[in-house]
Amino acid sequence: MLFRSTTEGDLGRLLACVVDEPVSWADPDRLRAFLADGHYRYDRIWVAERDGEILARAVWWGFPTGGPEALDCVWVHPSVPDRVALAGELLSRAHEAFGAKPAYHVFVPAGWRDYPAVTAALGWRWEAGGRAGLTDELERLRYAWKPGVPVPGPSGRLEFREEPDDEAFAEAFRLVVEGSLDHHTRQSLLVKDAAAVAREDLDAYLQMPGERSWWRLAYTPDGELAGFALPSANQAGPVVGYLGVLPAHRGHGYAADLLAEITRSHAARGAGRIAADTDAGNVPMARTFERAGYELFAVRLVLSAAPADV
Repeated sequence: MLFRSTTEGDLGRLLACVVDEPVSWADPDRLRAFLADGHYRYDRIWVAERDGEILARAVWWGFPTGGPEALDCVWVHPSVPDRVALAGELLSRAHEAFGAKPAYHVFVPAGWRDYPAVTAALGWRWEAGGRAGLTDELERLRYAWKPGVPVPGPSGRLEFREEPDDEAFAEAFRLVVEGSLDHHTRQSLLVKDAAAVAREDLDAYLQMPGERSWWRLAYTPDGELAGFALPSANQAGPVVGYLGVLPAHRGHGYAADLLAEITRSHAARGAGRIAADTDAGNVPMARTFERAGYELFAVRLVLSAAPADV
């Protein structure tokens, strides 16, 4: 079996790798579009082949520059008797070449545990990921706001200011990681200090398609920094991005004010839909979305390496 990254000459055969199971995958339209804009690259698509036939394919997403950020798709030909073993080895070979173990993100319907076809499709992929070192499991709830849901007005409790200095946001990010309920943040803090975690988060948002000018710092009436709101966008459209409340100002319901500001910002630009994620374990944030009229529509499952193994 040959394990390798791909080249442009492989495109036709890559497009023929079709996932017919109820999980998210890199379908032909997505593959072509993301190869064109650089979020997929041939060096971040790996295959296992025998005698010129592709028997397994793995596709990683990333920003146009830099390394892979997330595994988007795992496919193994139905004729392969042990899909777990082949997929696990393919992922391991790619990880070795990358020098990293990007997390696997797969999207499933809300209530996915009640669908046997979904759990079957996830089962062998999850086991293969585990064999390749992706052993940390996380469930994220996916919400969406759509026109027709009332746009919240300002409560008057916070003043939102544009701030062109990235360093001001870096400091705000650093402050809000203390006591964060976000799983990724908590895991990152096991191996990095707050400033490094904040810088990585900031850099990731700066690379997203959303406009930097949309970002706002939030102040109390007496001028204290209370938090920040980052409306943003990805390739699919507007997203909530990031909102954070400083530890000294938690417990006052300011997350609702920050979410309202983000919703107003996108709605004012005519957004047809605003997407958002939060960890299933972050119950306060999930309730904030629901109270604001955001509807739970799907789940993002994330399988990643333990911090010490990344």
